[in-house]
Amino acid sequence: MRHWLMKTEPSVFGIDDLQRKGREHWDGVRNYQSRNSMRDDMKLGDRVLVYHSSTDVPAIVGTGRIVREAYPDPSSWDPDSEYFDPKSGPDTPRWVMVDVAFESRFAAPLSLAELREVPALNGMLLLKKGMRLSIQPVTPAEFEVVLQQAERKAGRKGKGG
Repeated sequence: MRHWLMKTEPSVFGIDDLQRKGREHWDGVRNYQSRNSMRDDMKLGDRVLVYHSSTDVPAIVGTGRIVREAYPDPSSWDPDSEYFDPKSGPDTPRWVMVDVAFESRFAAPLSLAELREVPALNGMLLLKKGMRLSIQPVTPAEFEVVLQQAERKAGRKGKGG
């Protein structure tokens, strides 16, 4: 099993949407490196950290699980879609998507600033200067540290903090 971080804009589709739907396709990825990760490396059962980007306070907000491996993203051949790619088509799909199922929502988001304070996360790709990939691998150790930080923060929040 591998672990991933998947960025999303909550104004478009966030953890609330994923929780409400239970499962959703992750479409609109238009970066080759992210596409290759989905196409070549994501497998059923892989775990995901859901990250809200393009917000006042970007943060990891919960977890999900890959429930369907890569398949063609039809938004790429829909001329009315913002994700349209004229070089992609049903016979020659260039872009893929995966299905992600909701797993958990953190009691409180873990902001970038909070993550940067955790020495065990110093090597995490998300925290590297200039790292903008919408899909990033996460080591099992980093994944566990993030979960532990979320639990600690939830405990503090429940005790007046």
